[in-house]
Amino acid sequence: MATAEVAVVSPSSLNTDTTPVPESAGTAAATAATSSATTAAAAVAAVARTGSEATVSKPTMATKLLSLSGVFAVHKPKGPTSAELLNRLKEKLLAEAGMPSPEWTKRKKQPLKIGHGGTLDSAAGGVLVVGIGRGTKMLTSLLTGSKRYIAIGELGKATDTLDSTGKVTEEKPYDKITQEDIEGILQKFTGNIMQVPPLYCALKKDGQRLSSLMKRGKVVEAKPARPVTVYSISLQNFQPPLFTLDVECGGGFYIRSLVSDIGKAGELSSCASVLELTRTKQGPFTLEEHALPEDKWTIDDIAQSLDQCASLLPEELALKKSKPEESNEQVLSCEYITLNETEENDDVIKTF
Repeated sequence: MATAEVAVVSPSSLNTDTTPVPESAGTAAATAATSSATTAAAAVAAVARTGSEATVSKPTMATKLLSLSGVFAVHKPKGPTSAELLNRLKEKLLAEAGMPSPEWTKRKKQPLKIGHGGTLDSAAGGVLVVGIGRGTKMLTSLLTGSKRYIAIGELGKATDTLDSTGKVTEEKPYDKITQEDIEGILQKFTGNIMQVPPLYCALKKDGQRLSSLMKRGKVVEAKPARPVTVYSISLQNFQPPLFTLDVECGGGFYIRSLVSDIGKAGELSSCASVLELTRTKQGPFTLEEHALPEDKWTIDDIAQSLDQCASLLPEELALKKSKPEESNEQVLSCEYITLNETEENDDVIKTF
């Protein structure tokens, strides 16, 4: 939506030609004088308009930012963690609204709540669902929905993180493994199965993430196997040592564990790790249709996306979104909420 701009031009500020025009000059001279004044006024108005953008449009955008509420999706690239990406999004929105983080995050009235649901590993990319305003309360419900991934696994190589970011811990031959061998064992990993989470993950021990403990060199015991659901799994491509899987699963499922377990399966007698991972769908949000790239992380683009995505939400969530929220002051602070797709759904991180 275009921001309204008002330029107030004082008559005394116009540098117009006030030299009297003789009546004998006629209509042509009058027209020239009028044109000169019009041109000067337009120039001053343009300068005033440019100078007023910071004072007029920023408060307008700040008000609009505070009014955003709902759930949308962004495209997470490989590299940053989900938390780092959310901070980057928050900073972009604050900057656009003219509210630098150091100044505004100290205030705690009229909070801007923003969070993500369903952590993606730093090495993974794809759909990351974000809640803003009252939308943060919807994230827990969305975590129970299905997710879809495209995973490229590498046979013959195991790592401590179960993906390409870790240290190689084991190497085994894979030259005798065929496409039929892999397709034949996928059925074992379909439906309601038991899965052991990776040691490098967001699950916690004594209040600390296992991944953080592992990085500090602490001895960590694997979490016990837990029930998870795989709705569908298919082999999309096989070019040894690489194989590509299309997986649709429920919450709390780890693709890294799946690929590792496939490699260790008795029929294959090898090992495997994830080379690339992309989440193509989370709940009703798809990478192709709904995930905003970083160049679309603007207040207007997000407002438009919220409107489009509202129709994707279950009716009970849409009703919650429509409730009015009381607001007396246009003062901003930031409450950053991260909801993981694990047992620690109540893990809340706040930054003011």
